Amino acid sequence: MYNIGFIGTGIMGQGMIRNLLKAGFPVQMYNRTRSKAQPLEQDGAVWKDSIAQCVQGAQVVITIVGYPQDVEEVYFGTGGILDSAAPGTILIDMTTTSPKLSQRIYAQAKQRGLSVLDAPVSGGNTGAANGTLAIMVGGDRAVFDQVRPVLEAMGENIVYEGKAGAGQHTKMANQIAIAGALSGVCEAMTYAKAAGLDVERMYQTIRTGAARSGQLDAVAPKILAGDFSAAFYLRHFVKDMGIASQESQERGLTLEVLEQVLKVCRQIEKEGHGGEGTQALIRHYQKIE
Repeated sequence: MYNIGFIGTGIMGQGMIRNLLKAGFPVQMYNRTRSKAQPLEQDGAVWKDSIAQCVQGAQVVITIVGYPQDVEEVYFGTGGILDSAAPGTILIDMTTTSPKLSQRIYAQAKQRGLSVLDAPVSGGNTGAANGTLAIMVGGDRAVFDQVRPVLEAMGENIVYEGKAGAGQHTKMANQIAIAGALSGVCEAMTYAKAAGLDVERMYQTIRTGAARSGQLDAVAPKILAGDFSAAFYLRHFVKDMGIASQESQERGLTLEVLEQVLKVCRQIEKEGHGGEGTQALIRHYQKIE
């Protein structure tokens, strides 16, 4: 049984830590804002006052933070993970971040006798809470096999994608698919409303046919209820789509749907709705203030 150091106790990290504890893994944790971690102390996770303290004595260190710059700080900063982890420690970054950054962490960690997996997730806070996340993993296959029981405590669909960075590239494909599906849901609901349909009835009709999708069932009920609470923050989706856009352009690709959804979501974020869920995209179509 591995001792786990866990850095990042936000909307996703909380559910993931609880599931690790339920599976019997001892967890010590660190977060920039301790108040976000306090409920987890009651569940049995042990608070540490710094990254260095959090990784001390941990055989596996898991990170899930907000943005690539946060990943940079956590891994490369003074007193960060690469400075503090003992040789032989396995590092698992579950943040959605740049594939290039994941590859850089992998290379520099290897020079220090550390193993690294990039393992971004999909499933939102519901998947994190229920332990049903999809986990996309890049790095060395032997390391993946070694820590699979840790990943199984947090997710169900756990797939080894390939070498370092492959997990992040898979997550980019996931976010590109979501961009199209999310915009499709919003456009369908906007059309139904303009056509004078009962939008709830329309949703119930199409949700079991060829239009069925995880996005339809995740966001349509919230849109119908006027609920903009976040299972996944719009601002984080903007970050992810931005990475996907850059990676696509570097490969000579022009992904029109991705670029349009990114442009609109950036505007919605600029208008102050970045802390809402991705269903906030409906604001663009239905001119909701």
